[in-house]
Amino acid sequence: MDVAEIRELRMALGEKASMSSTRTRTIGIQVRADFEDLAMLRAVAETVALLADFGIDEVTDIRLALEEVATALIQDAVPDTELDCTIGYNGTGVQIRVSVLTVSGEGPDQRGIGWHIVSTLTDSLTITVDPHDAALGGCRTTVEFRWTGSDR
Repeated sequence: MDVAEIRELRMALGEKASMSSTRTRTIGIQVRADFEDLAMLRAVAETVALLADFGIDEVTDIRLALEEVATALIQDAVPDTELDCTIGYNGTGVQIRVSVLTVSGEGPDQRGIGWHIVSTLTDSLTITVDPHDAALGGCRTTVEFRWTGSDR
């Protein structure tokens, strides 16, 4: 589905052609913590950003940041767990939260090029690692980032 088709769909559904309000809308998705499911996260992030009326370059930045964060978390995920992702958006930006149960309590490696890309593309970036939970077999690790377009 291209940008024109999404705008046409929005109009058919009676939605405004742009997100001028400051009301935040949130979408949640849960996928297996597996590299094969990154395509689903990318597709959801791209669709949400397009529906929020971001430009194609902005959509690409958002999708790339989410992919890098999810990849870093999946690399340390406890086997057979789920990766939770929420995407909140309004007329000014996108807030994304990605969480998974990880083996280590160290959080994503922040020294690599992937993490440099995320920190460059986003306005804020936080990592939270909860203490190890023996019952769950790992540490809940959460990465949150905010992206605000330059012309918003």
